[in-house]
Amino acid sequence: MLKAILFDLDGTIVNTDPFHYRIWKEILSNYGIEINEKSYKEKISGGTNPIIIKKLLPHLSNTEVEELADSKEAKFREIATNIEPLAGLLDFIEWIENQKLQKAVVTNAPPENAEFMLRVLQLKDTFPLVILGSEMLVGKPDPAPYKLCLEKLEISPEEAIVFEDSPSGIKSAVGAGIYTVGVTSTHEPESLLKLGASIVINDFTDEKLQQLLDSWEIFRE
Repeated sequence: MLKAILFDLDGTIVNTDPFHYRIWKEILSNYGIEINEKSYKEKISGGTNPIIIKKLLPHLSNTEVEELADSKEAKFREIATNIEPLAGLLDFIEWIENQKLQKAVVTNAPPENAEFMLRVLQLKDTFPLVILGSEMLVGKPDPAPYKLCLEKLEISPEEAIVFEDSPSGIKSAVGAGIYTVGVTSTHEPESLLKLGASIVINDFTDEKLQQLLDSWEIFRE
């Protein structure tokens, strides 16, 4: 029985990749590293800042890594003031609430970014539970964030559906044993399916989403 719908944030609820790509491109160029959209998707998208920076700039000290990450995210919050929810999201949330299903966000975003995005999107009070992988010992692609979410919601993996857009997110959700829907806002459908997504959708208006929901038995108290 379906009891909960779980969402990633960046790229799933809202497509923020164009902002992050622009900022990473500018930052890395200062260190003599050039990236394009392909290398961004492969090496950066969906990851946590400390891992990204240590991988690309291994010569930086821990303090420098933290300062660079904070600067990068402050820049994101400065320029991403016009973000909008992915198409169909608000109607889907209304459906979730009408079905009396639980809902949560599971994200690798820093806490300041998660709060910023949900506030700008006017969704701050929509999600009673937000799991921050960046505040855990391990974030995505480790399944730990989704396992913690299941634990807090007191449900089993079979009672939830996850919506994810990035390889690290897909790996995390699939690793936790949850049925995973890939959202193709930032990556090619084939890559998400290869990583374990059961189906892929373009956005929340995709007819495949309604077909999926119609096939699940909804839990009602």
